Order: sequence, then C-alpha cells, then structure tokens
Amino acid sequence: MYDNLIGVIDPIAFKLGPLTVRWYGVIIAFGIFVAIWLSIREAEKRGLTEDDIVDLALWMIPIGFIGARLYYVLFEIGYYVQHPLQIFAIWEGGIAIYGGLIAGALTLIWFCKKREIPIWLLLDIVAPTVLLAQAIGRWGNFINQEAHGTEVSRKFLESLHLPVFIINQMNIKGIYYHPTFLYESLWSLIGVVLLLAFRHRKKLFRRGEVALSYVMWYSLGRFFIEGMRTDSLFVPGTPIRISQLLSVVLFIGAAGVIYYRRNYIYPPVPYYLEGIQPERAFAEKVHKKPSGQ
Repeated sequence: MYDNLIGVIDPIAFKLGPLTVRWYGVIIAFGIFVAIWLSIREAEKRGLTEDDIVDLALWMIPIGFIGARLYYVLFEIGYYVQHPLQIFAIWEGGIAIYGGLIAGALTLIWFCKKREIPIWLLLDIVAPTVLLAQAIGRWGNFINQEAHGTEVSRKFLESLHLPVFIINQMNIKGIYYHPTFLYESLWSLIGVVLLLAFRHRKKLFRRGEVALSYVMWYSLGRFFIEGMRTDSLFVPGTPIRISQLLSVVLFIGAAGVIYYRRNYIYPPVPYYLEGIQPERAFAEKVHKKPSGQ
C-alpha cells in the first residue's frame, strides 16, 4: 500500500483477477452511499419516501458523472480533439465538480417535475449530504496526488501539524505542494456541520434556503482555494479561472434569490420544516367535496 521510500499511498486498492479497483472509486462510492443514506432519513421526516431518494440517485449519479467529465473536456477541448480516446480515461483524473453539480441539479429538477415533488424541498434535503459527499470525495484526489496547490516546503506542511501520511503524499516527484484537497474537504465538512445544525431550527430556513446556503458556502470556499491550485481551467485567452468566475456568479446569484424570495414572494415561501405538508393540505382542500353533496 505504501512506497517504502517516501510513504506514498498506492492508488490501487486491490485487484480481482483482471479487475483493478482504485481507492479513488472506493472513496467516491463511499461518499455517495453516505449521502444517499442520510438523504433517505431526512426525506422520510419531510414527508417523502425512500424510493424518491433511491430513484433520484439512480438518475442523478450517472448523469452527474457525465456532466462532470463533459465540463472538463469542453474546457480542454484542444487536447481531447487530438486524443479522443482519453475522454473516457476518467481514472486518470479530469472530473470537474461544478459540471457534476450543474448536471445533477438539472436532473433533480426534471425528476421533481416528473414525480410532482417540490423542487426546492428536495434540493434542501440533498444539499448537505451532497456537500458531505464532496468532502469525502476530495480524499480520492489526495490518493491520486491531484487537485493540489502550488509548491511549498516540507517545513511549511509540518507547521500545519498535518499527519505524516498527508505530508508524504504531498511529495510529488520530490516537490511538496499545498494540500488544497484537504482545505476544500475541511471547508465542506464545516459547511455540512453548520447546515445540519441550523436546518432544524424552527422559523429559520424557508424552503430552498438550505440549498442556496450550500451554494453560497461552497462557492465562497472554492473561490479562494481555487486560486492556490495548479490544475485550474481558464476562460480561453484570459487569466481568469473558470471555477473562480463561476463561484462569484453562484454566490451572488444565490444571495440574490434568497433576498428576492424573502421580500417579494407572497404568500411567503413555506418553511423547510413544514416538509411536503403545504402541498398535501392544498390538494386535500381542492379535492374536498362541498358539504351537502
């Protein structure tokens, strides 16, 4: 599992005959499993079912991965035009989280319309668990020694009081790098704790505001962390990092949506903790027969 010289973790977890299983895939799968499990528990409290979450996952996960890969490929199209078969080599990296989130969100909107589930309610249910899956998934980047930052010294890493195995893994071909995977994982984990801690406070979050708070939190952290990375995608012909630009747009957009919905929507948007009850109450009222008939 470890290189005897510098203690680098082998990216291959195990082999089953011709099948090679990498730690990256194991970690991503674990993050998805935890997210689905927690989402099911919360969905049942809000009036939805286990099937709603499982069926959503069956659509959202593969489409999300396709979106994450296409996003990366589109911004590196010059390389992939010359090496088209590399488009399918996802085990070598090249998964853009923003692409996955966009594709996943669009899939969720389609799914909710098909099932007649309130879109904002389902977004609120899955948002903290998706952020947790992101926090877990970044450790797959750690194993692959990717998504790291600029060059630093070993002394700098030791000054952060990091475990030796992290410091050793940040040694790539004799050069130490910023563990930006760790910064983002910890930032995401703090966001999960805050969202879960405040989500069940009465009269706090209106429907949709958990998901919008997730967007603001992740975008804020990603903006600063992206500035340290060495593998950023750039707007063609400019020094502007695409993820930083998108982070700014998403942060301002999410904040604007919260402000608008709080001040200009009437009747007011239901509180998150009401779950699906407002829709059910309305449906019962509409279908209730007039008295005397």
